[in-house]
Amino acid sequence: MTQEVAIQMIRDTLMVVLTIAVPLLLAGMVIGLVVSLFQSVTSIQDQTLTFVPKIVIVIVVAVMLAPWMIGLLKTFCIEMLSLF
Repeated sequence: MTQEVAIQMIRDTLMVVLTIAVPLLLAGMVIGLVVSLFQSVTSIQDQTLTFVPKIVIVIVVAVMLAPWMIGLLKTFCIEMLSLF
């Protein structure tokens, strides 16, 4: 294995990780923004109000996108194993 192949494998790995993580992070960020706006409008400062909706939304998004994520990981693994 040459240095170029190793660097390409690392680059591909990071891209797959980012591709899988971005939808979950975006969902958490959007719901966090919505809850923060709701809290500022209503003057409710409960900490669980920010935590529980984020967890629920991230889990729902993860379940909805699970087939896509598994397919992406399967393709990536097959591609990586074909290099050896």
